[in-house]
Amino acid sequence: MCWKKGGPGMNWEEVRKDVQHAILSKVEEFQIYGFDQAEEDEVWQCLLKKKWKKDVEPKATRELVNDILGLSISDYMSFITINAFKEPFQFPST
Repeated sequence: MCWKKGGPGMNWEEVRKDVQHAILSKVEEFQIYGFDQAEEDEVWQCLLKKKWKKDVEPKATRELVNDILGLSISDYMSFITINAFKEPFQFPST
């Protein structure tokens, strides 16, 4: 399957289903390295907003999987950290 950002008929949920096993594999890898809080949705959002945000040409599934498996822990942690700063601070309830 190929997709084109903003192209007709592009459905990110279909794309995600096609590469779900690679996402799960990446989450498991991060957890093995000690990042127990790694989650599927965060990895997916990181890829959408960092790796693929400028893509305008179609990509084959194998290229998407390559991007997923190539996602580094440092890129993921940077994404998580930046997003944490963007969220409004909430005091913990006592």
